[in-house]
Amino acid sequence: MKKKFDIKLMEEVKIFIQSLDPKMQKKVVFNLQKAREVNDARLFKKLTHEIWEFRIRYENTNIRLLAFWDTHTKALVICATGFIKKSQKTPSSEIAKAIEIRKKYLNPGK
Repeated sequence: MKKKFDIKLMEEVKIFIQSLDPKMQKKVVFNLQKAREVNDARLFKKLTHEIWEFRIRYENTNIRLLAFWDTHTKALVICATGFIKKSQKTPSSEIAKAIEIRKKYLNPGK
């Protein structure tokens, strides 16, 4: 299948993924690759106007990677933050963190 976009992991996300169990790491990589190829809201879903989430479920663990689109390179998604989801609702602190990383990424000198 043809990929629809590329994915760049911020350093914090790389560290988060490396901290996971090896089987969870494989599931994260598998889902990221699959989300690049198919339109499936179970894998990649819009959370707010500017923040999207990669949704990964491994056994009873819900892993989330919050991301945003690079406005300079239309087919590039930047993963800003990652966490284990422990409740129904995505923590507003994680969304705020992703928004802040997005601002810094898109406006590096400000």
